[in-house]
Parts: sequence; structure tokens; C-alpha cells
Amino acid sequence: MWIRLRQIAVVTSDLLKTALDVQTVLGVEACHIDPGVGVFGLKNTLWPIGNQFLECVTPVTSPTAGGRYIERRGGDTGYMVINQVDDVASRIAHVGELGVRVANHMEYDKGGFEGIQLHPADTGGSFFEMDQMKVDGAENVDGPWWPAGSQWADFSRTERVRAISAAELQAVDPERLAARWAQIAQIELHTDNAGNPAIEFDNASIRFVEATDGRGDGLGGIDVDCVDRDAVLAGAEQRDCVVNDEQVLLGGLRVYLRG
Repeated sequence: MWIRLRQIAVVTSDLLKTALDVQTVLGVEACHIDPGVGVFGLKNTLWPIGNQFLECVTPVTSPTAGGRYIERRGGDTGYMVINQVDDVASRIAHVGELGVRVANHMEYDKGGFEGIQLHPADTGGSFFEMDQMKVDGAENVDGPWWPAGSQWADFSRTERVRAISAAELQAVDPERLAARWAQIAQIELHTDNAGNPAIEFDNASIRFVEATDGRGDGLGGIDVDCVDRDAVLAGAEQRDCVVNDEQVLLGGLRVYLRG
């Protein structure tokens, strides 16, 4: 049984600005626009970062859950932690035993994709999504990923960044949130080198920190593994996204530069 961090979603009020920020700073190329999110009153764009993805969604109708979340968080913000699993049926059974509600059960592409978005009121922190690809090659780390389209690999650019190596969830009570996510993910909780509670997915860490920015609980940041940090910072300077030499801000998300 495995779980991999495959995609991070942010929700913003201005998709064009966020797209320009992401592309200029990270040097990535958009791979897919999913018309399916229109049923939720959203439009989106996805960019590959190695074999993972950054997604930006923007409300286009009112009211929407995404729009309400922007209001609640006080602006653009991290939104979803989206993971690939090899056994979504057993995950559904497990969260049911925990009393965690499934907010959205998805089945697409003639049975090739099945996933669940868990109710954030039951998980805490952010949307926690677990998806299974049921096609040839799905077990490969570079395998197909339906939400990003069928040609995403052709658009993967790794000259500046090559992976999302961590997600950072912030909370008023990070220990409690960490325990809940560890329970849902069925992974042992540990303490990372910085003293934060954390869980280890197959390809990334999920760490839990105290909310100190006045925005409350939510998906606050990600780590990206850099190939060319100087180019990332130069792009961030151009787009006025620099926080410091270790961090830039994209779509309301703290992006920590590692490596």
C-alpha cells in the first residue's frame, strides 16, 4: 500500500496573474486545462513539476466553494493536497471507519481513474484527496495522471525546479492536525529535523506547523527541489514574488526553495 504526493492546488482570484507568476518564477509550462472543473464554477491550469503538478483554480461563477474559501482565508491560498494511491477502495473503507465524510467521489475516463476528496471539516487543514489510476503503468512514478491530461510529460520542464518534496499545513493546533492526517493516511507520525510533526509519503513529506500569519488552518506552503535557484529568484524578482533567498510566494502559497 503506497501513497504519493502528486498534485498541489491553489485557489486564486486572478488565474492569469498567478499563471504568469508560476511560469516566470518556476520556468514551467502549462500542460492542461480541465473543462471538467466548470461544473464546480471554476476554471484551472496545471503545470508539471517533474512528475508532480501545481494546479491553480479560479472561481468563474458565484457562489462557489473556492470563492468562499478565498474569502475565509483572506486572499489567494493553498487549497488541496492531492495524492495518488494504489488502493482507493481500501482507503474509502478506512475513512468510513474513521467517520470521515467523502465530499466528492470521482470516477472518470471509462474506469481508468477513481478518487475521493475528503470533507475538510473532518480532516482539518485543507482538502485531502486520494486518487487511483487504473491503467497500465499507473504504478510508475512517471505514470499517467488523468487530471493533467494525456500529454503532460511533453510539457515537463525541469531546468529550474524538479520536484515538490513537501507540503506544509499550518494550524492553531498542529499536533492535533498531524495526528488526524496520520490516522487517515495510515502512516506513523514522527518529528522532523525542525521539530515539526510530520508524515512521510513515498515521495514527499507532509509537515504541520503553527499558524502564525493570521490566516488560521490551511495549506500554507510547499517545498520545491531547485535545479537553478538563482533563476527562480530572478524570475520572482521580476514578478515581485520574492520573500527572501529561501522563499517565494505563488498563489498565496509559500514556496520554499530547497537544494
